Amino acid sequence: MNATPNVPGQPGRDPALLKLAREAALPGLVESFATVLARFDDVLFDRAGTAGASQLLFLDGMRELRRRRDDIVGGFRGHLGRAWEALERGEPLSAEATLAGQVEDGLSLVPEHVLESRLAVRNFATVLLRDWKPVLGRLDRRLGWIAGGLELTADLNPISPEHIGVAIHEAFADCELAPEVRLVLIKLCERDLHAPIGKRYEKLDEQLAAAGVMPQMSAPRRPAPRPPTARQELDELVDALDPDAQNADDAAAPAWARRFADRWAASRGRMQSAQAAHEHADGGDNLSGNQGMLLEALHELLQQTRHVREDATSAASVAVGQQRPLSQREMMSVLSLLQATPSATLRAAIGEDGESLAQRLKSEVLSGATRLGVDPAQARLDPQDEDAIDLVGMLFDVMLDERDLEGRSRELIGRLVVPFVKVAMLDRRMFVQKTHPARKLLNSLAEACEGNTGESQAERVLMGKVEEIIERLVAEFNENLAIFLTLEEEFRDFLTQHRRRIEIAERRAAETQRGQEKLEMARTRAAMELDWRIDDTALPQAIGEFLRQPWQHHVTLTVLREGDDGPSVSEALALADGVLEEVSEARRQIVGKPWLQAWQPALRKVFASVGVHADAATAAIDTLHDTLQSIAESRPELERALPELPQVVLPAPPAPESGGVELGSKVDVSDFDNADADRFRGLEIGSWLDFVDKDGKVQAGKLSWVSPISQRLLFVNRRGVRFCVASPEELAVMVRLGRLRAHIDDGAFDSAMQGVIDRLDTKGATVH
Repeated sequence: MNATPNVPGQPGRDPALLKLAREAALPGLVESFATVLARFDDVLFDRAGTAGASQLLFLDGMRELRRRRDDIVGGFRGHLGRAWEALERGEPLSAEATLAGQVEDGLSLVPEHVLESRLAVRNFATVLLRDWKPVLGRLDRRLGWIAGGLELTADLNPISPEHIGVAIHEAFADCELAPEVRLVLIKLCERDLHAPIGKRYEKLDEQLAAAGVMPQMSAPRRPAPRPPTARQELDELVDALDPDAQNADDAAAPAWARRFADRWAASRGRMQSAQAAHEHADGGDNLSGNQGMLLEALHELLQQTRHVREDATSAASVAVGQQRPLSQREMMSVLSLLQATPSATLRAAIGEDGESLAQRLKSEVLSGATRLGVDPAQARLDPQDEDAIDLVGMLFDVMLDERDLEGRSRELIGRLVVPFVKVAMLDRRMFVQKTHPARKLLNSLAEACEGNTGESQAERVLMGKVEEIIERLVAEFNENLAIFLTLEEEFRDFLTQHRRRIEIAERRAAETQRGQEKLEMARTRAAMELDWRIDDTALPQAIGEFLRQPWQHHVTLTVLREGDDGPSVSEALALADGVLEEVSEARRQIVGKPWLQAWQPALRKVFASVGVHADAATAAIDTLHDTLQSIAESRPELERALPELPQVVLPAPPAPESGGVELGSKVDVSDFDNADADRFRGLEIGSWLDFVDKDGKVQAGKLSWVSPISQRLLFVNRRGVRFCVASPEELAVMVRLGRLRAHIDDGAFDSAMQGVIDRLDTKGATVH
C-alpha cells in the first residue's frame, strides 16, 4: 500500500485505499475461515465416537459439512462482501440489526435453534473484541477515515468480530445440522479463528499506517513503572489475602476486605500487634500471614462490639466464673444435632427479621449441650468459636434482610446457617478466600433463590435442584469439607445449563420488544397517513369505516412487513387517495361513472388483510360503490353501511412482569440531568443496575438490548424476563428520584460480609 488519503490531515473517502484495504482484509479472512473449516469434519468424526446417543447427529453433520463446504465458505464470504460494499457506499451495515433479522416479520417468533446460534456467535464476537480491543479500535478509526470520516464501531466495522460472527451464522444457516452440532461448530470457530483473525487485524493495521492513514496513531507504549503509592501498597496487601485468587477470573479482593483493610490500617499499632499475635499462634489453620492478620483484626472488632450487640442477660454474656469452654468435639456434636434437627426457635429466628441469628445460635448451642450430659451452667463458648458463630450469624442476618429471599427461598438458605458455622470453626479461610468452595456454593445457591417465586417451570426446576443440594449437604456434611467442593461443582454445572436457558429468554425478550416497536411505528405511520388525508372532513359512513378500519389495519401490516417505502405501502396510500378523489367527484354529482372500477384489485387486498374474501369482499366493495352512487344521484336512501367485518386486533405492547418498573403519571419526565442521560446512552450491554420500586424494594436489572429504532434500553431480571424498557432520559429521571443506582455484586457472601462490616463499624462507633 502506498496510496494516501485525498486530503492530507483530513478524512475523506478514498476509493483506491478502500479497494486496497478490502483486498488486504477480505480474502485473508475468508482463507482463514476456509482453512479451519476443512478440519471440522474430522473433529465431528472424533466427537461422534464419544457422543453416545448423539453419535448419528455428529456423523450427519460431518457429511453435511463435506457436501456443503463451498456453499458455507460462500455464505461467509458473501456477508463480509455485502458489509464492505455498504461501507463503500457510506452506509455501514449494522451487524446487530442484520443478526436480528430486519427482513423478518416483526412479530414472528424465531426458532430456538436460531436464537442459540445468534447467541453463540455473539459470544464468539465478545471474546475477539475483548482480546483484540486495541488494534480493533485503531482499525475502526483508520477505516472510518478512508471511508469519508465515518465513525465506525464494532457494530459497523465490516471486518469486526461482530460482522465475522454474523458471517459465521449465515455460513451455517442453510445447512441441515442438529442444533448441538451447529453450536459445536461455532465454538470451534471461536477456538481456531482467534489467533489467525487477530494476526489479520494486526497486519491490516500496519499496512494502513504505512499507507499514511492516520500514521500518528500507533500501538500504545507501556509507561515506565512507577514506585507504588501507599494506596497501592495497601491494595496489594489486600489482594494477597487470597493467594488462590491469582488463578481466578477476578483476582481483586472483595469490597468488604478493602474497606476493612482501610479501617484496620488506620491503626498501625493494632495491625502490628495482631501480626505478632499471629506469628505466635497455632498454625493449624494453615493461614497465610495476611489472612491471619485480617482474621485477628476481625476478632478484635467482634470483641469490642459484643456487649453493644448483645443484652446483658443473653446466654453468651453471663459471667464466666469457673465455667469451662466447650471443646471442639462437643461443639461439633451439638452443631451436628442442630444441623439434622433444627429447633423450632431456630427455625422461627430464620423466618423473622428482628431476632439475631448469632444470639439464637449461641443459646441453642449451650442448651443443646445438655443432650451430651454437659451442665449448661458450668459451660461457656470458647472465644474463637463464639467469633465463628457471630460472623456466620451476622452474615446470614444481612443476607436474609437485604436480598430478595422470601418464603421457601428464605427457609432453604436459612438451613445453611448451622453447616456454615461448622465450616467457620473447621476452616477460617472461608472468610478470606474467594475461591473457598463453601462460599462459592453459597453464592450459587443464593443467586438461584433470589427472587425465585416458582412462577415458571424453569424456576421450579431450579428451586428443586437447590433443595436437593441443600438436603444432601445437611444429610452428608460431618467434618469433611470435600462435600462442598463436590456439591459446588455439581450445582455449577446445573447452573450453566440454566443460564443458557436464561440467555435464550433474554434474546426472546429482545426479539419481542423489537417486533413491538416496529408494530408501534407502523401503527403511528398508518394513523398519521389517515389523519393527514381526512383531518376533520365529513365522510360518508361506509367510506369513513373503510378507511378507519380495514384500510388503516392494512397499511399498518404493510409498513410492518415492508418498511416505510415498500411497494404495497405506496399502493395502499394511492388507494386511499383514489377513493377520496372519487368521493369528491361524487359530490360534484358526476353521474354514470363506474365507481371504484380501477381500484378493485387494491380493495380486495385490503379486505383480505382483515379476513374478508370472495363474496364477502364483493359485497363490501358493492357497499362502497352504492354509497358513491347515492351521493352522485343525491339519493341518500341508497347509502349503506359496510357489512360487519371480522374484529382483527394486533398484539398490545407486552406488560412488564409483576414487580416491573413504572414511573407513575405524576412524575415530570423532563426534569433530569443530561449527564446521567448521556451515561445511559453509553451503557454497555450486560451492565447491571439496581431498580428501586415505590416501596423501597430493590431488584437488579441487566441491560439486555438497546433498540436501534427508539434507542430505548431493555432490562431483564435474573430470570431473563423483561421488566423495564425506558429511554436514557427516563432512566435519568429515575436516578433523580432515587429509583435507580449502580449495582455492586461481589456475590452473596462478599456482599453480606460488607454488610457485617458496616454493622460492626456502627457498633464500634458506639463503643468509642
